[in-house]
Amino acid sequence: MTWDEIEVPKEIRPFMLEHAEETELGQKNGAIKQYRYDKLHIREYDDKYLVHMDNVDPRKDPVGHLIFDAPEVLIGLATAAIGGKKIASQIYTNKKSKNLSLFTGFLASIAFGYIGYHITKKVKNF
Repeated sequence: MTWDEIEVPKEIRPFMLEHAEETELGQKNGAIKQYRYDKLHIREYDDKYLVHMDNVDPRKDPVGHLIFDAPEVLIGLATAAIGGKKIASQIYTNKKSKNLSLFTGFLASIAFGYIGYHITKKVKNF
């Protein structure tokens, strides 16, 4: 649980906002379901709800949400694209096969994206 989330046990207050919409947007973090009501993000677990406010509603402004609420995703995607392209172009300019450079670039993009995402997530939570 992050510092800005509120835990609401189901046995104390079983609730669901009448106008909240079930959504796939956002990291589930092991939740059964997740809901959104404007900037409110609700994750439902077996025994509790975790609730927090986002700065930007991703349904209305996905790019703004990535910048202000989920920069780790944006940086992970950027490092994947830049790192994968750099590795692929290095292999291709060294007269290796195009298929090898594409495959290696793909693997490198996964690794760079993973590293970029996790480092940014740790910095954000620090």
